[in-house]
Amino acid sequence: MKVLDGETLSPPPLWLMRQAGRYLPEYRATRAKAGSFLDLCYSPEFATEVTLQPIRRYGFDAAILFSDILVIPDALKRDVRFTEGHGPQMTPIDADGIHALKPDGVISHLAPVFETVRNLRRELPEKTTLLGFCGAPWTVATYMIAGHGTPDQAPARLFAYRHREAFEYLLAFLAEVSADYLVEQIDAGADAVQIFDSWAGVLGEAEFEAFAIAPVRRIIQSVKARRPQAKIIAFAKGAGYQLKSYRQKTGADAIGLDWSVPLAFATELQKDGPVQGNLDPMRVVAGGKALEDGIDAILQALGNGPLIFNLGHGITPQADPEHVTALVARVRGRQGSSA
Repeated sequence: MKVLDGETLSPPPLWLMRQAGRYLPEYRATRAKAGSFLDLCYSPEFATEVTLQPIRRYGFDAAILFSDILVIPDALKRDVRFTEGHGPQMTPIDADGIHALKPDGVISHLAPVFETVRNLRRELPEKTTLLGFCGAPWTVATYMIAGHGTPDQAPARLFAYRHREAFEYLLAFLAEVSADYLVEQIDAGADAVQIFDSWAGVLGEAEFEAFAIAPVRRIIQSVKARRPQAKIIAFAKGAGYQLKSYRQKTGADAIGLDWSVPLAFATELQKDGPVQGNLDPMRVVAGGKALEDGIDAILQALGNGPLIFNLGHGITPQADPEHVTALVARVRGRQGSSA
């Protein structure tokens, strides 16, 4: 929270995207008990447990609520389901379906998520920041239109060109619902929230402005109008040079950087405020010198400004938990083997 206020800390605070996940044996055991993936997200008992697991094991400086960006379309009755080996699936939405969307019942459907946040607020160490989150409208819309994940989000891009009015209506609708969702998380006890725009990198310049910046700005303005103290991290994966004005145009307090952002460019971005990132998750899988060199380069380039150390995207299931132990030790200045 100090870094989100613009302070520089040494060592920097540390958390990892997807820090609660399949690389941890304790997560896999809890996941097996929970039933389906959505059952896990909507069970306050299980969701609280898996959120706390990496905090117990590694002592990260922040815990991030265990949930999924697709609970919003699920709450909108888009028949979201997670299929082993295929990821999320839902019935694709069309222009008529978009205009038929109603926000009624969304917040009540998500009540178990807010109960999880309240549980975490009670159970987390006082010094551990609690992060809530949502998906950015563009990224959530890509799944709603295609009905599943795709490599380049061509279905959503094509839909946006052919049905611009309906698509912009969808983005604005998702922005308003997502802002309500974040306010509820903050009221339940989240210290700060992150907006994940995982598919921002497939957008051209004009589309990035309209589909990535404008809806995220709408969320942030709505949240801060109601909760002026709210701190918001915006993560536009793959946005590259378009990050240059992303903070200013969205109003985010900090921006997340993926691993493809050059550290020289990251240093320029840091002059405008806090940055978060941006270790390649594959370095955590590799361990050893690759991991150490990646950590050291980030700390050397960004450690003299406001930095939240993180990965450039989520930790992968192949990661060795012992490599994460070594990562934490090295960031915090204690040498340790990561082999």
